Amino acid sequence: MPVSLTRVVLDVLKPRELGLPDLVKAVCEEAGARQVSADIVEVDVRTETVKMTVEGDDLDLKLLLEKLEEFGCAVRSIDSVTARRVGPEKPSKVD
Repeated sequence: MPVSLTRVVLDVLKPRELGLPDLVKAVCEEAGARQVSADIVEVDVRTETVKMTVEGDDLDLKLLLEKLEEFGCAVRSIDSVTARRVGPEKPSKVD
């Protein structure tokens, strides 16, 4: 039975000049995302550390990571992942 990613939490380092709303909107448009939230957790002279949560029905993690790289972001870690089995549940045995 196929499995899809439905939620990914990332630790992202982004350039300060890149606005957080712009980044969140761009990520939401890609990779099968339905909802994206992001919190700035640390600010440096040139960068900001962001905790980003991406949710959708079937996320494309590779495409998501590529999109972040296009914006000059570095994914420091993948902190959490949620997957869901797609399709009908296994039928229960009847005795």
